[in-house]
Amino acid sequence: MGDMVLANMMICIDCKITALVTAIVRDRSMLQTLSTASSLWNPSQRSACLEIVEFQRSQLSSLSPCPFYLKFGSKSVQNGRALVSGTFPYACQRPKQYPASKKPGEYPQNMDLPPVLPKKKKKPYPIPFKEIQKAARKDKKLAERGVEKPLQPPKNGLLVPELIPVAYEVLDAWKLLIKGLAQLLYVIPVYGCSECSEVHVAHSGHNIQDCKGPRSSKRRGLHSWVKGSINDILIPIESYHLYDPFGRRIKHETRFDYDRIPAVVELCIQAGVDIPEYPSRRRTNPIRMIGKKIIDRGGYVEEPKPWHAVDPSSSSIIDLDTCGACERFPPPSPEDVPIIAQETMNAHETVQTGVTKLMKKYTVKACGYCSEVHVGPWGHNAKLCGEFKHQWRDGKHGWQDATVSEVFPPNYVWHVQDPKGPPMRSALKRYYGKAPAVVELCMQAGAQVPRRYKPMMRLDIIVPESEEASLVA
Repeated sequence: MGDMVLANMMICIDCKITALVTAIVRDRSMLQTLSTASSLWNPSQRSACLEIVEFQRSQLSSLSPCPFYLKFGSKSVQNGRALVSGTFPYACQRPKQYPASKKPGEYPQNMDLPPVLPKKKKKPYPIPFKEIQKAARKDKKLAERGVEKPLQPPKNGLLVPELIPVAYEVLDAWKLLIKGLAQLLYVIPVYGCSECSEVHVAHSGHNIQDCKGPRSSKRRGLHSWVKGSINDILIPIESYHLYDPFGRRIKHETRFDYDRIPAVVELCIQAGVDIPEYPSRRRTNPIRMIGKKIIDRGGYVEEPKPWHAVDPSSSSIIDLDTCGACERFPPPSPEDVPIIAQETMNAHETVQTGVTKLMKKYTVKACGYCSEVHVGPWGHNAKLCGEFKHQWRDGKHGWQDATVSEVFPPNYVWHVQDPKGPPMRSALKRYYGKAPAVVELCMQAGAQVPRRYKPMMRLDIIVPESEEASLVA
């Protein structure tokens, strides 16, 4: 009786395998291989097939784009009380093949320089506009049916518990970053153009003729270099501090009733950092919304006046801003410069990584025309935009979702291979690389450069002499 059950089972498996492979593989040689494998099966025996037939990528020519391949092997199956052995097919998956420059954790040899966005055009949306419209239509359908919009923290006003340690880590790294840059500026000279936003980290300014200032034509595009400051390295991006991000919007007439603090600090406060001088409302009950209308926000709470209790000499406040940072910290000793540079580089990476994590959950808005940033679910109504076509918008900002580079801008500068060498020239511009100003400053002070910045810095390119440049293909 057991042999009859086994024979029926093996015949059924044989038919299913033949039908499966015939439907997938159209190659005659492949069918011959299967018939040879089928001839080894003997239904009158237990463990009919004792070997494994595996079809590799070279054999399955018609299945080359398919990530799976067939594999046959013997296996014992418990059929009631009897132990039945037979041959069963397996679907095995090939390891994913990555191109040479697409492997995770690896970077290309060289990378293009960051593009310069035109000022007479709105910034591109970080989220495709079709996805924004799709989400808006979905919310509109729920609102028409009177269904509340499903909200998860922090969209409903509650904190995300796992991101509170990240916010504290970012704030501590932000303080360390300001302190390190203020000390390194005593050692590494920085120059800034008085006519445009160009910054150069070297012992002298470069001679690349790319100045776009108002009087650049008189200088034939050459920059007008002056001594730089910490704000040239770490661009100050400020935002209004809100006690309740879901409360009343900031109007143009009430804009002076709110403090302006660094956007990174405001993001950390809304993510759970408690600073007594900058209080924030912590909700225990979530807000409720139908469409774009809030139906339950827990009532309006009178916002405290922070400037009444703020002491300008308070260390917890003064360490968060770059204003006067160079006067607060003394020059470092020569043996401590590499250590400070590496700590500053690590703090820069911590801030950038932490801001990226926080912005995946917490909403930050940026103007599509200027550099204004607002941390909160909606932008403010202050009419302060003076960029492209601001007359058509009555000075209002064109709010859209912000990117990490808008909240924590990298401020790319030219990478100098020899800071004490001859200045850079326009004729050799295509051989130079770029790096964030903080990375370039720390590297010249003795810090190790992270791997992800090396392709854009073009460290493997040898800059030729001016006479040799015309001979390079």
